Amino acid sequence: MIEIAKEIQTAAYLFASILFILSLSGLSSQESAKRGVLYGIVGMIVAILATVMGRGVEGHIYIIAAIAIASVIGIMVARKVEMTAMPQLVAILHSFVGLAAVLVGFGSYLDPSTQNLSGAEHTIHLVEVFIGIFIGAITFTGSIIAWGKLDGKVPSKPWSFSGLQLMNLTLLVACVVLGVLFCKAEGTSGMLYLGIMTAIASFIGVVLVMAIGGGDMPVVVSMLNSYSGWAASAAGFMLGNDLLIVTGALVGSSGAILSMHMCHAMNRSFFSVIFASGGGAAKGLEKKAIEGEVTSLNHEEVATLLKEAKSVVIVPGYGMAVAKAQYPIYDLVQTLRKAGKNVRFAIHPVAGRLPGHMNVLLAEANVPYDIVLEMDEINDDMPDTDVVMVIGANDVVNPSAQDDPASSIYGMPVIEAWKAEKVIIMKRSMSAGYSGEDNPLFYKPNSEMLYGDAKASVEKILTYLKA
Repeated sequence: MIEIAKEIQTAAYLFASILFILSLSGLSSQESAKRGVLYGIVGMIVAILATVMGRGVEGHIYIIAAIAIASVIGIMVARKVEMTAMPQLVAILHSFVGLAAVLVGFGSYLDPSTQNLSGAEHTIHLVEVFIGIFIGAITFTGSIIAWGKLDGKVPSKPWSFSGLQLMNLTLLVACVVLGVLFCKAEGTSGMLYLGIMTAIASFIGVVLVMAIGGGDMPVVVSMLNSYSGWAASAAGFMLGNDLLIVTGALVGSSGAILSMHMCHAMNRSFFSVIFASGGGAAKGLEKKAIEGEVTSLNHEEVATLLKEAKSVVIVPGYGMAVAKAQYPIYDLVQTLRKAGKNVRFAIHPVAGRLPGHMNVLLAEANVPYDIVLEMDEINDDMPDTDVVMVIGANDVVNPSAQDDPASSIYGMPVIEAWKAEKVIIMKRSMSAGYSGEDNPLFYKPNSEMLYGDAKASVEKILTYLKA
């Protein structure tokens, strides 16, 4: 009977793993994203039921009560959080995974069954515990700092001081030494080494994220997702749970691959971003002086430009998310397309504060997928575009990335909006982007500012267009 139950659980784990793989595959495109999410939900339900109902599990009442309470809290938080705060929510949820890995590690080490192990088996398990807690502690504190930066509670300006990398290397070597001492300790006497390592790893998590600038935060969120996956996988090794190992490895590897793709899109070295070891601005150079004069238009003049234009490209950014302007923007797109104009969206890989942030917002407003293009697909068409509307974006259309070696975003591919015949920049003010860099685009002779809330501005433009 026990063997049959074990085989059923193994089959359920295999089925859940397949669903998780299908979920990741579905999330690769907007058309299949909803199906991918559904696969993930079903897979998680199967995984939880198979684990809770598995052999050797006791206290089902407490487990079910905990799941019910956590589910209610999750639903309430998800319904309350705005799309603009979604990056913060994702970051703080990563911290929970890291904390869970730390707690599982300490619990596994103090478990009497661990102390009953001997020889190579005991040593291997101690290594699993040590690595799991190390990754979990870094994920926990790093995610909290990322949440603080995204929410504006922690300054986005990166830490930078002489000896930063040497300090990180020293801390890493100290953790390795503590690991050796921990594995050689008898009984539970290794708790001291484990505690010291946890404190050091927690500090490393803080330093790693504090040293990364605001412009690289989307990569950081993606990488923390990867860390949380590896932390979950390590917890799986400690608990002997095959499904947790596979699921954690899927999340960890997919997060790392996504981070690498984003760094490639920014023309940045993956390791230089993650370890804040350089990239971007060249040291010792003076920033180019911004030339030109800022001019602005009113809503009626913008409507006139759109009426006369044959091709229009819209570049959305975080400001669009804050203003919840995606819905009136879609109405604007429909109006212009009915008038026979070619209207498309240009999406930068790191626009917003989360990978795919803009794609999600536009999909939420039912914008057709076929007019939402990536940066590489649209840049060549900019010289033939009559009007580019930049709505709440800043760093992703900053010319300094191409022509100012002293800029912190130098080398990052950007949407070349300035090559269009006319550029309309919708912003509340002349404030800099999340990277802290001023934008020379505002001063270009073919650029015009339209100040105000993006949603209210688009609605006023629509009024003039329909009139």
